[in-house]
Amino acid sequence: MRRRTVRSLAVLAALTALPLAGCGTTPAPGAAAPAAAPGHATIPAREVMRLTRVHPETGMTLLEGPVFDAHGDLVVVDVTAPPGGAKVMRVDLRTRSVRPLVTDGQGAYTSAQFSPHDGRLYLTDFAHGEIVSTDADGGDRRTFFTGEVDGARMSPDDLAFDREGRLYVSDSRGLYEEGAKGRVVRIGRDGRDATVLARGLEAPNGIAFASDWRGLWVSELTGNRIRYLLLDGKGAVASNHVGMRVDAGVAQSDSLAVDAEGNVYQALHGRPAMAVFNRYGDRLATVEVPAERARGLTSATNVAIRPGTRKAYLTVSGPAGGYLYSFEALGAGVRQSNGG
Repeated sequence: MRRRTVRSLAVLAALTALPLAGCGTTPAPGAAAPAAAPGHATIPAREVMRLTRVHPETGMTLLEGPVFDAHGDLVVVDVTAPPGGAKVMRVDLRTRSVRPLVTDGQGAYTSAQFSPHDGRLYLTDFAHGEIVSTDADGGDRRTFFTGEVDGARMSPDDLAFDREGRLYVSDSRGLYEEGAKGRVVRIGRDGRDATVLARGLEAPNGIAFASDWRGLWVSELTGNRIRYLLLDGKGAVASNHVGMRVDAGVAQSDSLAVDAEGNVYQALHGRPAMAVFNRYGDRLATVEVPAERARGLTSATNVAIRPGTRKAYLTVSGPAGGYLYSFEALGAGVRQSNGG
C-alpha cells in the first residue's frame, strides 16, 4: 500500500468519522509495461474481467488479497471502496459474475485469508489496526484482534496462517517515520498471545509460508527485498536474512505468494507485473500485463494460484479500474498460493 492509497483511505476515514493510519508511497504513473530484464522469461498475463471502476468518493480503486474459497470462487478485497461499496467481493470465475460479500462503513481491508482452524474469512483492517473475521458469506462480523502489541498499535497489511490456525501478520508500522519500525506479529488462533517475531523491517507487506512450512517469506515495500524468517518449531525465529533483492526500478515490492515448487511470486506496485524467484533467490521470470493492455494500470498487487493447478489470477489496478488477469504459474497452487 502507498501514499495515494493513504489519501483515498483518508477520505474513507472522513466519511466514517474514524481515525486512520497511513501506508505506502506514491505509485508510478500509468504507462506501458517495460520488457522483462535480460535473461528472464516473460510470462504474459491475459485479461479475465474488470471487477471495479475508480470510486468517486476515494478517487481510486485498489484490488488486493485474492483467495480461493471452498467452492472454488475467488474472494477479493477493494482497499479503497467507500462505505456501502463492495469492500470484499466474491468472483465466480465460471460465469464471470461478481457479488459483494462485505459492504460495511468501517473497514479498509488490505488482505483476506480463510482459516484452516475455523473456516472463517479473516481480513486485515489497515486503517484501524484491527483484524476482523466473517463467515464464509461475509456475515457474522467479529473483531478478532485489536489493540497494542508490545506497546504499539499495528498497521496490519497481509496475513498468513500456519497449519494449526495461528496468524502471522506483516505490520507496516512506522511507514512514514525515520528508521525501520515494521514488524512480523504472530497471534494465537483465539486472538490472544500476540507476539513480535521480527522487528526493524522496512514497511513489511507480503507474507507467506515457504512450501515446506519451515519459514516465512516477508517482503519489505520500501526496502525492495524479501526476507526469509526460519522458524525454530517452537514459535520463535531461528534466523532472519535477506533472501532476494527486488530490482524493480520505480516500482516496489508489494504482496507475495508461494507455489508447490517453492517459487516466490513477488507483486510490484508501480508496474502491472510480478517478479518470480526460486527458493534460492534466482530470478526466473517476470509476469506482466502486455504493453498494449497496460495503459491506466499501475500496480499488480497480489496473486492466487488455484489449488492443484497452475492457473494463477493476478489483481491489477489503476486509473483504468480494478481487473483480474490470469497466467500459467511455474508450479501448482497450494495453501500458500493464496495472496495473503
